[in-house]
Amino acid sequence: MPALSGIIRVMEKAARKAGGKLRRDFGEIEHLQVSRKGPSDFVSKADRQAERALWDELTAARPGYGFELEEGGTIEGEEGKPRFIIDPLDGTSNFLHGIPHFAISIAVQEPKLDGSGWGDVTAALIYQPITDETFWAEKTRGAWLHDGRLRVSGRRTMSEALIATGMPFQGHGDFAEWSKIFAALGPQIAGVRRFGSAALDLAWVAAGRYDGFWESGLNPWDTAAGCLLVREAGGFVSDYRGRSPEICAEQVIAGNDPLHSRLHKAIATALKN
Repeated sequence: MPALSGIIRVMEKAARKAGGKLRRDFGEIEHLQVSRKGPSDFVSKADRQAERALWDELTAARPGYGFELEEGGTIEGEEGKPRFIIDPLDGTSNFLHGIPHFAISIAVQEPKLDGSGWGDVTAALIYQPITDETFWAEKTRGAWLHDGRLRVSGRRTMSEALIATGMPFQGHGDFAEWSKIFAALGPQIAGVRRFGSAALDLAWVAAGRYDGFWESGLNPWDTAAGCLLVREAGGFVSDYRGRSPEICAEQVIAGNDPLHSRLHKAIATALKN
């Protein structure tokens, strides 16, 4: 295991502090104050408190960094400094229903040298407070679960593959598109799972627990950390056209080399038809 870099230590400390708050509130789920911000999109008091804890810790450790926050929006940092991309509670609906499957996602993205926008994601951490699992990665240094190296699944055939996805729900997603993809993939694969946290789905692809993943209509804070984890674990991440931007959010296909290729071909054909 490589020595933990300063940035990963900072991210893990922040995630564990926020995760402790989430565990406490999860134990008293019925007492949470919940507000509604959109169709089937609930924001809890716990969500906001976790985001604040992350912001406080990371700002103290890395002053001048910018932030892209699910709840707090964009906070500009100093010119030339990186930014943190944060989802303080990925799997909010699970959390609010007492389902112990949710995570904190943190990524670091560097500014482009020419000042034209944002470039490489260089560090990523996804923390599952209930299982106390810390998935982390740094660009060119591999992906890890605690001190164990992560590798994507070695399965090569669709008939053996267990694939994760996110399903459309009230006010979110494209039912027609998802149905076409499922109709194409379902008969070919060993199984489909929908657990309700894209960050953990991608972390589990990196860990080889899932063989692949597809979803559309996500946000950068859902996938920024997970994309780097999968790539550093030897996998591939692209959109439905096969393009591979630094952060795939609007459309995501992830898996090892042969399965990613087969998933991409099946999805592209399904949507073309």
